[in-house]
Amino acid sequence: MAESKGALIAKTVQKHAGRAKEKLLQNLGKVDRTLDDIFEEHLQNFNRQHQQSTRLQKEFNNYIRCIRAAQTASKSLMEAITEVYESGWSGHDLLYVQAQNMEVLWQDFSHKLGDQVLIPLNTYTNQFPEVRKKIEKRGRKLVDYDSQRHSFQNLQANAAKRRDDVKVTKGREQLEEAKRTYEILNSELHDELPALYDSRVLFYVNNLQTLFSAEQVFHFESSKVFAELEAVTDKLANDCQRGSYTKKANNVSPPPLPALPAAPAHNGNAAHTNTVQRATLAGLPPGVLYRVRATYRYTREDSDELSFEVGDIIRVVEYDDPDEQEEGWLMGIKETTNEKGMFPANFTRPI
Repeated sequence: MAESKGALIAKTVQKHAGRAKEKLLQNLGKVDRTLDDIFEEHLQNFNRQHQQSTRLQKEFNNYIRCIRAAQTASKSLMEAITEVYESGWSGHDLLYVQAQNMEVLWQDFSHKLGDQVLIPLNTYTNQFPEVRKKIEKRGRKLVDYDSQRHSFQNLQANAAKRRDDVKVTKGREQLEEAKRTYEILNSELHDELPALYDSRVLFYVNNLQTLFSAEQVFHFESSKVFAELEAVTDKLANDCQRGSYTKKANNVSPPPLPALPAAPAHNGNAAHTNTVQRATLAGLPPGVLYRVRATYRYTREDSDELSFEVGDIIRVVEYDDPDEQEEGWLMGIKETTNEKGMFPANFTRPI
């Protein structure tokens, strides 16, 4: 007949109380305990293996969260870059394509880390709690076995005086049952623990190789994307230096420089009444208003303009036709080559 719920609870409480008493007596040295040095070594290895895998799982979960956050940040950044990179600039379409390539690389990298690294790592780590339960169960059954062994020893000593063979027989059966239950678990763990410990090498080899390979591919491919993006911006810089995106009507505007000397009146008279202007004319060839030094490089856009490098000296002269003069532009002759042409005033400084 099946035991009642109350009887099962009472039996369980009694069993827990018996184990607690046995452990207390063992800790006090009142009774001996069954020792297994080989199992203790397996247990130490298991604890270390469990601790290390748990930390790796924790750190990798944090790492992949950061990767996914970086993926989102990269996408937003590239969207902002493609927005500010105007459609009329050279390489606009190529920049957009490379931005899309970068997003695909991030997606592939993130998925590979999740599917091929994190999931196997979680599976590997999730086996430890079940093994831990089995180890704890073995510990309880060992206490039960030691308790039955001590009880049987006492029973034998008392039964010898009372000649109670029935109790001795029952005690021996209980002892054999406790021993058999313990030894089954103990034997299984003696096989499982070293096998689990040895499995760590091959698992980490496969798992880490997948991680490192994914990292290598991602960084290699993304470096090629950024090389292409750098080439796009280099092309834009070269075009900008050639004046492809500069309009004379907009008055070329590098950082502001000190004001230029007042432009002379176009009355054909080379004499100037202003004292500063007379000083500027000192020692200059006829027709030269004053001299300037280039503070920025300028590449001409039209054939009537003057190209120069930083440091070049230019002699400012009057326009042949005063009607051709444009605001912010001067006419000059480069001293090193005697080339003549228009140039933006605020790319130079009077000397």
